[in-house]
Amino acid sequence: MLEMRPDCERCGTDLPAEAPGAFICSFECTFCAECADALDELCPNCGGELMDRPTRAKRHHAENPPSNVRHYKG
Repeated sequence: MLEMRPDCERCGTDLPAEAPGAFICSFECTFCAECADALDELCPNCGGELMDRPTRAKRHHAENPPSNVRHYKG
């Protein structure tokens, strides 16, 4: 199951699990659409391809909560 990280690692933008607009690599490094575009859809951590992250409907959050650990280092 995806961790569904709550923020962009590059700029800190909030990326709710139920909303589109997040991009992830195979290690789940997470970026907003603007940062993914600026990175040419390549993860700066591993060099992997950044792909659209699927959304998780809010009705599933109670049983399968998205992560609340932020990864933006600011």
